[in-house]
Formats: sequence, structure tokens, C-alpha cells
Amino acid sequence: MLRLVGILFTVLFAIATAILVWPQFFQLETAFPIAQVVASRAAALVALLVVAVLAALLLFARPLRGLAASILIVSLVGAGSIGLIGALRGYGADALPEKTDDAVRVLSWNTAGAAVSAETIAAVIDEQRADIVALPETSEEVGEKIAIMMRESGRPMWVHHVNIRPDVPNGPQAWQTTILISAELGEYSVIDSSRDGSSNTGSVPSAVAMPVDGTGPTIVAVHAVAPREDAMTQWRSDLEWIADQCPEGEFILAGDFNATLDHMSSFGIAGGTMGRCVDAASSTGNGMVGTWPAKLPRLAGAPIDHIMSSPQWKATGTLVLADAGGSDHRALVAQLEPADAAR
Repeated sequence: MLRLVGILFTVLFAIATAILVWPQFFQLETAFPIAQVVASRAAALVALLVVAVLAALLLFARPLRGLAASILIVSLVGAGSIGLIGALRGYGADALPEKTDDAVRVLSWNTAGAAVSAETIAAVIDEQRADIVALPETSEEVGEKIAIMMRESGRPMWVHHVNIRPDVPNGPQAWQTTILISAELGEYSVIDSSRDGSSNTGSVPSAVAMPVDGTGPTIVAVHAVAPREDAMTQWRSDLEWIADQCPEGEFILAGDFNATLDHMSSFGIAGGTMGRCVDAASSTGNGMVGTWPAKLPRLAGAPIDHIMSSPQWKATGTLVLADAGGSDHRALVAQLEPADAAR
């Protein structure tokens, strides 16, 4: 009887480990609570290693030796698989290539409302030589202050803004998203459906900005709702909307997706991560670096902030900034180059 119980326990543990390693196989990557559990692969890796150590200690107990050996093997295989997936996505690259004449640098930073000052944001934009800046949870007033400082530094930028509830004075800044775009990229305009919410993410707004003259990429500043238990349906809907923003054509997506690459596995087409857009961090060695919460070590957090681009652009480098400036999100910078030039 004890042996049968041990076999059953081992089988159940193996299934649970398989779900942790590759929830996509079971189509559980966007299901509660699996979506929350797999958000940090580092946490899953550590948990499996802890189980492996405990199982190794139980090898000294003769009645439990067979069960302990089985659990040890499953734990080590699971941990090794997660480690391999992490190696393929990248555990961290800390430098961008030299900026070429054709390159565009994109900065994504959820500033947690007023947690990060306009001066701090402007300094990072200037230091990173960013041309496109997606700022979820940043007010229009802060965006305008940043634009003034950028103009004074000789790098003028246009400010675009969406407020999902403009009728509520002093509402939470999570209801707002701001984009800054270098004047060198031409004039852009946020489309009406972003402003009136007729086509947008649901609880927190994204913003779609298109070039006025039709030349250049459409820029989408992304903010999806967090996958709380009571918001799972809206979260999945937001991810579907984001994927729909990268059909055929020239697009750059940046912002707080509130989702990792695992959560996105069913939303890509034609080799893309979301729609036809490809994730910059995972293609340049930073796919496992956590951007939230900033208080945790970089590899312990969840990589939920992303920069993506359509096939016309290729990421040649990314950087996750160590100093979150007071936000609970780290900023992410990507250098994109025209695909032909990058080759």
C-alpha cells in the first residue's frame, strides 16, 4: 500500500513539475493560479532545487528511499529544463551597441504614477538617447514637463497622451498612458479609438500613435491589466487586443504587458511573440531579467515589461536599468535597427 501511495505521489509531482516547466503544453499558461505561479521562472527553479535537496536527505531513510529517489530525479530534470529555457532567453546583457544613424532606441517604463519625477525620467531619456518613450501610469502634465526638458537639452519630443477616464478629476494615474516621440521621427497622432476607448485595453489604457504622413512605424504604448483573480478574463482580452495591434505592417510595441513570454505563447503568429511582433529582450539575451517588482533581484522578478517590433525592425541590444527611480518597475531600453541594415 505504501508503495502504491509513493507511486501516485511521484506521478502527481511529475505532472505538477511538467506544468511548471512548460504550462503551454497543458494550455494552462493563462489560467488562474498557474499564470501567477509561472510568472517568475527563477522562483520555480529555486522551489524545485529545494525539493531536490529535501529528497536527497530522505535517501538516508530506508523506507522512503525509492520515493525520495524518484522525487529527486523529477526535481532535477525540472530544474534543469527551466535553467535551459532561461539560457535560451538570456540571463542578462548589460550593454547596448553603439547607436547608428538608422537605429531607433525605445524606452519602456511604468513609472507607478508620481513615484518617478519628470526630472528623473528626462535624465534617463537623455542618457539612453531614447527616440520613443512609453510611459504607462504617467500623466500628461509629467509628459509635458519632460518634453520641455528634452527641448532644452536639444532633443525635442512630441507628447501624446491617453486618459481612460478624463471625466474624473485627479483620478489614479493608472488610468493614463503617455508617449514621447522624437521630433526627428516626424509628426504622430494618437488614433481616436485609443482616446475614446472604443478599441483599447480595458481597465488601464494603451495608446496607438500613427505617423501623420504615413511614413514610419505605428507606435503602441501598452498597458494591460494585472492578472488578478477577479480580472483574468479582462487580462486575457487585453493580451488578445495587444496581439491584434501587430498585424502585417510596421509596428513597435512597448510598455507594461503584465505578462511574460510564457503567458504570450498562444498570441503570436508567423514566428512573432505577440501578433507578428518579436520580443526584443529575449532575442538579445535579457529574456529572463525581471522588470517587476523592482525590489527583488533582477533574476527573481517577473519580466512583464516588453519592447517588441514587427519584422521590418530587428533588436540589436536591450538593457534593463538597475535603478527603478522609485517605481516598482524597472525601465527597459531596446535598440532597434531596420532589418536590412541589421543584417
